[in-house]
Amino acid sequence: EHESDDDSYEVLDLTEYARRHHWWNRVFGRNSGPIVEKYSVATQIVMGGVTGWCAGFLFQKVGKLAATAVGGGFLLLQIASHSGYVQVDWKRVEKDVNKAKKQLKKRANKAAPEINTLIEESTEFVKQNIVVSSGFVGGFLLGLAS
Repeated sequence: EHESDDDSYEVLDLTEYARRHHWWNRVFGRNSGPIVEKYSVATQIVMGGVTGWCAGFLFQKVGKLAATAVGGGFLLLQIASHSGYVQVDWKRVEKDVNKAKKQLKKRANKAAPEINTLIEESTEFVKQNIVVSSGFVGGFLLGLAS
């Protein structure tokens, strides 16, 4: 049976839904509480360590790529400037960088309440799941080193 076009539909506000449903509820289930209740300590450390290692390894690779791109771009700019292809007004660059720093400081001092809420929720999650969190940190550091 087909419903008529006159039927009304409920509109779901996804932003409100996302505020009410934390990401860990989607991963671990509603009212999951600490992971300690679900898995052994060894399993938690292994899970945290493996995910931390993967994150650290990716962070390392992406960081190297970003550093290479920025450094290579700066090197090419210097070569082009030295060869006479490009004239760079370094005083203007310095002025613009200082202006951007001031704007960033102003914005950082006026941190949005959502950021503070996210930090508080993350801190609470880490406190409730300290074993997995410590495994993640250890794995992350190993991933950076590999």
